[in-house]
Amino acid sequence: MASGHASAEGGARAGLPARIVRELREILGPDAVLDRYEDLLVYEYDAYMDRSLPQVVVRPTSGEQVAAVVRLAVRERLAVTARGGASGLSGGVIPIEGGIMIDLNRMHRVLQVDVENGLALVEPGLINLDLSTAVAPLGLYYAPDPSSQKTSTIGGNIAENAGGPHCLSHGMTTNHVVGLELVTRDGLLCTPGGPAPDAPGYDLVGLAVGSEGTFGVVTRAWVRLLTLPPETVTFLAPYESIEAAGEAVSALVANGVTPAALELIDEPAIRALEEAFQIGYPPGAGAVLLIDVDGLHEAVEEQAALVGRICQETRGSLGLQYAATEAERAKLWAARKGALAACGRVAPNYYLCDGTVPRSRLADVLGTVHRIADRYGVRVLTVAHIGDGNIHPMIMFDIAEPGILPRVEAAHDELVEACVDAGGTITGEHGVGLEKRKYMPLIFTPDDLERMALVRAAFNSTGLFNPGKVLPEPGALPQRVAIPIGVSAAVGPETWV
Repeated sequence: MASGHASAEGGARAGLPARIVRELREILGPDAVLDRYEDLLVYEYDAYMDRSLPQVVVRPTSGEQVAAVVRLAVRERLAVTARGGASGLSGGVIPIEGGIMIDLNRMHRVLQVDVENGLALVEPGLINLDLSTAVAPLGLYYAPDPSSQKTSTIGGNIAENAGGPHCLSHGMTTNHVVGLELVTRDGLLCTPGGPAPDAPGYDLVGLAVGSEGTFGVVTRAWVRLLTLPPETVTFLAPYESIEAAGEAVSALVANGVTPAALELIDEPAIRALEEAFQIGYPPGAGAVLLIDVDGLHEAVEEQAALVGRICQETRGSLGLQYAATEAERAKLWAARKGALAACGRVAPNYYLCDGTVPRSRLADVLGTVHRIADRYGVRVLTVAHIGDGNIHPMIMFDIAEPGILPRVEAAHDELVEACVDAGGTITGEHGVGLEKRKYMPLIFTPDDLERMALVRAAFNSTGLFNPGKVLPEPGALPQRVAIPIGVSAAVGPETWV
C-alpha cells in the first residue's frame, strides 16, 4: 500500500546500549553509524503501508564490514535488516523488530566486467539501470528491468527475485544471477556459485535469490549480461475491451510468438496515463497492448509482420500504431513505467496488487477485478505484464476518507484469492514480505510451509535475518489452501518456526 499510513508497530523504540553503538563506530567509522531519532525516521518504511524504526543504521562499504556487523548482531541477539533502494511494495525492508539496519547504498560499484563471457561482478547497492548504462558502451545490458529500475538496487532485486516487462523473453532475476558473496548467520563470507558455468553441488544461488533477506546479506553478485539487440520494433495495439486484448495475447502465444515484452494497460489506467503523459492513446480504447519485438533485422522483420497481422485480425482491434522513432518508443515505455506516478493524479494513495494467473484465464480475472472494485466502491487501474500473466491492479483511495482502509484491504484480499482460484499465485515479482504472509496458506499446505521453515533455519537458525518476513506468523488464522485448482479446503492454525 502507498506510504502515508503508519502501523501500530511504528514509533520510537529504545535505542541500543552506548557500548554497542561505540563498537559499531569502531567497525565502520563514526560517520557510518546513525542512531539519532531524526536520522532513523528515514529508514522506517519502504513503499508498503507499515512502518517501524530500526534502533541503529549502519552504512558499510565492504563485505568485511557487513560480516563484522552481523557477528556483533548475533552476539547481542539483534535483528539484522538489509536495505537498498527501499522501493519494495511488500514491506520487505521494514525492521519490525528494530535492531540493526544495514544500508547498502555505499556499496554501489561495478567491480568487474567480463565482456567475452557476458558477466559482471557488482555490489548490492548498485542501481539496476546504472548497470545497463555502465555496460552499454560495450554493447551489453542487464535484462531484468522492473518499473523501479531507476531507483531499485541489484541487491533488492535479488532479494525479491524482481521481474519486469522484458522478463517475458529473458527470465526473472534468478535467471541472471550466477554467483553471490553472502554473509551468513555466523558472520562469515560464503561464495556460492560464481563466474564458472555449471558448478556442481546444490544450487544455493537459486535458493538465495528470492529469499528476501532471510538467508543472509548479499554483498556481491556475479550477474549475466546480454548483447544489446541490433533492432527493436515497438507496437501499440488498442482494443475495444480487455477481453479482446486478452484474445490477441492468446492468439500471439498460439502462433508461437514470444515478444521481448508484452504489456497490457486497461481503460482507467489509459485515462490516467494520457492525462499525465499525453501519449495519444486512441479514444474509446478499453485496453491497449504495448509490444516489443527485438533481435536481428531479418528475424525482427518477420516476427513484427506476424505480430502486426495477428493484432489487427483479432476481434475488437482498433488498429495498430508503430513507434517510428527511438524518441517515440522511449515515450511509450516511459509512460508505462510511470504508471504509479500517473496514479498520483487520480488519488493520493494506492494499494498495488501483484498476482499471477495463467494466460488462458487473464480475461476472466481482469473482469473479476472490476467487479470487485464495484462491490467495494473503490477505483482500480490495472497494468499487467500480460505475457507471463503477472497483473497489477492498483486500488486508488484517499486514506483520509473514513472507513476506507477496511474496504481497500478486503478488496485486495479478494483480488489475491481470485488469482489463486484461477490457478495462479499470490505474487509475481514483488515478494511476500510482510504483506503476503497471510496468503501463503492459500497456495501451500502446512507441510509445505514447515519444510520451507526448515530450509530457512539451515541459513538463519537464530531468526535474526529480516525477521517476520515470508512465512506466516505463528498461530496464523485458518486460510484456504488450493488443493486442486479452484477447490478450497480449510486448515487449522499451525505454527511455522
